[in-house]
Amino acid sequence: MSNTLNTAEIEEVLKTHPDWQLDGGKLIRRWTFKDFGEAMAFVNRVAAVAEAAGHHPDIDIRYNQVTLGLISHDAGGITRRDAAMVGRIDNELKK
Repeated sequence: MSNTLNTAEIEEVLKTHPDWQLDGGKLIRRWTFKDFGEAMAFVNRVAAVAEAAGHHPDIDIRYNQVTLGLISHDAGGITRRDAAMVGRIDNELKK
């Protein structure tokens, strides 16, 4: 039995968290900040939340743009841990 979420469960996560999308098999969200310093401050906040949760997103930084990607590489797809992390990021890291 797989730990990964099925299509309906992923769609429910996306419905509940509309700023996220499914892209390349990952839950993805992008932010744009005024400058690199603000983007990095956000990434450091993400790092603290990720460490506390024991679940780390893929992070892509392009000057003032940050993209987070969530997938459970060890499970081979999106799991409940990813869905929970989406909620934590949305609740704890409001811009």
